[in-house]
Amino acid sequence: MTSAQTDTAPTQAHAAAQVLSVDAMGGDKGPATVVAGLSRFLADIPDARVILHGPEATLRPLLAKHNFGDRVTIHDAAEVVQMTDKPKVAFRKGDATSMWSAIEAVRSKQAAVCVSCGNTGALMLMSTIRLRKTDGVNRPAIACLWPSRNPSGFNVMLDAGADISADQDDLLTYALMGASYARNGLDIVRPRVGLLNVGTEDHKGRAELKVANELIGNAAHSGDFEYIGFIEGGDLPSDKVDVIVTDGFTGNVALKTGEGTATLINELLRGALLKNPLSMLGALLARGSLKRLSKRIDPRRVNGGVFLGLNQTVIKSHGSADATGVAAALHLAYRLAQSGFSDKLAARVASAASLAQDVRQEIETDDLNSQTGK
Repeated sequence: MTSAQTDTAPTQAHAAAQVLSVDAMGGDKGPATVVAGLSRFLADIPDARVILHGPEATLRPLLAKHNFGDRVTIHDAAEVVQMTDKPKVAFRKGDATSMWSAIEAVRSKQAAVCVSCGNTGALMLMSTIRLRKTDGVNRPAIACLWPSRNPSGFNVMLDAGADISADQDDLLTYALMGASYARNGLDIVRPRVGLLNVGTEDHKGRAELKVANELIGNAAHSGDFEYIGFIEGGDLPSDKVDVIVTDGFTGNVALKTGEGTATLINELLRGALLKNPLSMLGALLARGSLKRLSKRIDPRRVNGGVFLGLNQTVIKSHGSADATGVAAALHLAYRLAQSGFSDKLAARVASAASLAQDVRQEIETDDLNSQTGK
């Protein structure tokens, strides 16, 4: 059994797109769960390589249980960002932390994508400072995949919790970035974008939503997406939209509500099917269908929120993710790395920012003309 290699640059022989940078220490369930998820991922993707960040003395015994060979490289990082740390406190711990080290590997081009189960606020702050925001982006957003009736099986929703507030300009930028993600990540040529509101009527919602509704609608043609206007919470899993735009507070509440509901349905269904011998017989006969249903609504398989609006790609896995969830986040990261998503999105966001500015100027000019009677 071959142990993992140690330190700095043995992955250079492999294309950067094949290498993921993984923070081993961030999750609620500890590094053993991250390594278990890593094992599942590497079993599926023979060409992938991983730089694993954390205390070497902790990680080496865990890796020794698997036959990773030279596919996993340890970057020794003694300090850990705790889930309870405030972002600024975590940032002050500096480059000794596994989270910082994982981000730095992407910044230095040793790896294509960073994945962490750690503290969301700390990860966003470190990523924003070390990787920098793309020109024209005021607030980065977290984009998540939402199970839906669409042919792809998913809708994109953003922001899922990077920032609790968003004004009309931010919502316009989210729409443009979300459309780019759907186009590159889900191969949807002309994504349909909807703005989440308390109703579909134009007069409903906060003032910034009404302005954003106009901004996004005016940007649709130039941004190469279809804008369907306001949507409601019931439309999140529907096949009428591909990209759902909202602020981070609303998006995070919706995401966690959906995950909790999916888990509840799974538990209630299991309880009902095991209630008596007759229901157990029915469950046995419908085993294949029930397995497909369980997989379809399992929130673990869509684990991984993508930070959009940064110069390189970072994926936030749920802190409570098990091995299945960690493997799902790694699969998403590898898929984006292989597609060259970071470079594509940076170019699209740059053009999106320019487009957003043009749209704002057009609306301001129209408003001024209407006031002066021109």
